[in-house]
Amino acid sequence: MIPVLFVLAVVAVFMHMTVWFGIALWKKRNDVADIAWGLGFILLAWVAYFTMPLEPTPRMALVAVLVTIWGFRLVFHIRSRNSGKAEDWRYKKWRQEWGRWFVLRTYFQVFLLQGGLILLVAAPILLVGAFDIGVPICCLDYLGLSIWTIGFFFEAMGDYELLRFTRKPQNKGRVMRYKLWRYTRHPNYFGEVTQWWGIFIIALSVPFGVYSVIGPLTITFLILFVSGISMLEKKYEGNPEYKEYQRTTNSFFPWKPKKWNPSYVHE
Repeated sequence: MIPVLFVLAVVAVFMHMTVWFGIALWKKRNDVADIAWGLGFILLAWVAYFTMPLEPTPRMALVAVLVTIWGFRLVFHIRSRNSGKAEDWRYKKWRQEWGRWFVLRTYFQVFLLQGGLILLVAAPILLVGAFDIGVPICCLDYLGLSIWTIGFFFEAMGDYELLRFTRKPQNKGRVMRYKLWRYTRHPNYFGEVTQWWGIFIIALSVPFGVYSVIGPLTITFLILFVSGISMLEKKYEGNPEYKEYQRTTNSFFPWKPKKWNPSYVHE
């Protein structure tokens, strides 16, 4: 029998993304989908918390709080990053390419597709909400919390450092390669993925929790091969400074960088 929470989750996400689709049409900018993304996980976390069969467990409370912290930080960062700017280049490109099918494709390929991905990535949240029977907090929970904290630091600090860098006029057109960005070209993406693996480890304490691995696997695949690193780095093709940055710095996992050679940049 399918847990009631799973049905409620599908309905909640469908309604959530449909409302944000309406907001996108009203504001004439589809990048509000990035805000809807973070808020969608918060919505699911608290739906799971308040619909547990008996009463909310400490583990579910922990997961809900972690997801809420992650989600609101992401929303505030995106709002700050996009304030006063035109629509994000990715969505603007699709707006031009889709032509007269723009509205229909926006609904299905941006909002409903992201809604489906939210449900997949949120698998650890839903499994904890549906099957946690109140087993006391244990070492797996502490391990998951520790891994989540590391991920949160990388994502939050990486975003903050990049935002400060890009807001300085003298850095226009330059590549951010300092502080955390010395050790990985994408500390924010590394942090994002790490947080979801941390939540998955927390979910291992509940029955069927191992099946929630679909969540971190999905976000890892998206970040590495679809909408994250691969899409972003296409913007920098032909940029000699970024090419040197790629040579000296790990793409994803933080590690000691190779020696920077300025001569490569000016070839």
